[in-house]
Amino acid sequence: MLLQRIITATILAVLIISAVLFLSSLYFSLVIALVILIGAWEWTNLINIDKIGMRVLFIVTLILPMLGIAFWTQFLEYISLQFEWPDVREYSGLLEWTVIPPVLFWIIIMILIRKLPKSLLKIELKQHYRALIGWFVLLTAWMFISRLHLLYKADMVLYFMILIWVADIAAYFVGKRFGKDKLSPEISPGKTIQGMYGALTGAIICGLALSLIFQFSWMSAIDFILLSILTVLISIYGDLFFSLIKRQRGVKDSGIIFPGHGGVLDRIDSIIAASPFFYAGISLIGLGIF
Repeated sequence: MLLQRIITATILAVLIISAVLFLSSLYFSLVIALVILIGAWEWTNLINIDKIGMRVLFIVTLILPMLGIAFWTQFLEYISLQFEWPDVREYSGLLEWTVIPPVLFWIIIMILIRKLPKSLLKIELKQHYRALIGWFVLLTAWMFISRLHLLYKADMVLYFMILIWVADIAAYFVGKRFGKDKLSPEISPGKTIQGMYGALTGAIICGLALSLIFQFSWMSAIDFILLSILTVLISIYGDLFFSLIKRQRGVKDSGIIFPGHGGVLDRIDSIIAASPFFYAGISLIGLGIF
């Protein structure tokens, strides 16, 4: 099983890195949209939407705002380039304010999972509320991963992906070797506090490495390391959030598309939660190096 997971993860990593580095922002956004839409289909199963028509409707409600956001962004880019009017890009900054709701959402989710895991398991939201939550987290994840690539370029997206991967790997192996205290046994018995510390240590190492490579000032380095730590912390509870949804549905994985890994949501759950937070942090830090 471990060998199968490693092979699948390696193939996925190569494909993702290739997309990040070699695709334009527009085509990268389209690829991420496809991944998100597959995850959206899995979400409809997790919240027990059985009718195909309702599933398709859910997908359409994601596609329409994606098209609107993509059109608006490309239109502003076109105007800027054609008429040499760089200030027009500032209008895309209106979208920056939309990062606040998902950041607050994931912080609240983290607090609730930490403090009230049993109560969360007993909550029975109506189906349309669960659909709305899925729509919200999937759309915002797509939006801010895409904008990270557009505004902060491929290197920053690659760092974000590596940060999540390193944290995930560190959590797995540290948890296997030293794990004894459960992080949230009611939701995910396999995750340990020691594994979480391993993930956070991985975040510190990633932040230090990037700071040294690009020779950040000590203040920028501290900001970037802190952002990496908090991003990983949010990603851990994003993983637990999707574990909560799967436990309520009574399934182990969101799908079977990836051998040894489950479905798309099983692979991108941490990224979905972490992407708005990381994007907000990068915007606030304003490194401007990529």
